Amino acid sequence: MLTSKQQAVFDYVRAHQRQQGHHPSLREIQAHFGFASPFAVTRHLQALQQKGVLERIPGKARAFIEPGRKPRPPALEIPLYGVIPAGSPTAAEQQPDSYITIAPTFLGERNARATASLFALRVRGDSMTGAGILDGDVVFLLPREPRPRDIVAALIDGESTLKRFLVQRGRPLLRAENPNYPDLLPAAELVIQGVMVGLLRTQPTA
Repeated sequence: MLTSKQQAVFDYVRAHQRQQGHHPSLREIQAHFGFASPFAVTRHLQALQQKGVLERIPGKARAFIEPGRKPRPPALEIPLYGVIPAGSPTAAEQQPDSYITIAPTFLGERNARATASLFALRVRGDSMTGAGILDGDVVFLLPREPRPRDIVAALIDGESTLKRFLVQRGRPLLRAENPNYPDLLPAAELVIQGVMVGLLRTQPTA
């Protein structure tokens, strides 16, 4: 049976885990309850562990969770590097903008493992509407070699655009998913910045 203070600590730890996806730190618990030191927090957590309502997460210091409950992986923060034109290419320079927080499962396990390489761009234009990519959407990309029909962020002759990557007669080209836009053939240079692996709709469709 838990004391009233142990119950309060347990309720706080459980609520924090469910809302934030990870356990609170000793200092967060200390500040919440006004304990004199982190040692007091440790004693309460150890008591909860001994009574079987919390268990230690292997390999993580001072990390506890309810028995039988798997810890939720922490959210991913993906850098958002400004705007990518989904229309005619532009020479607009992309500058770091902000970060987008997503659940690790949003992009699938394989892509989530490449967190350090993932980046995001906000779409401007309507050339990819046939692929379900609308003006204002956010696309997530990985820097890797493209395969035919991948959607890519590319620099074509120094200008950036978001298009589908194709190879015809041994030559690469970029194609819009909107018949109002022509195919793009590089005159001198085509650099693939990233291959699209996910999409976030930021505005509801009509």
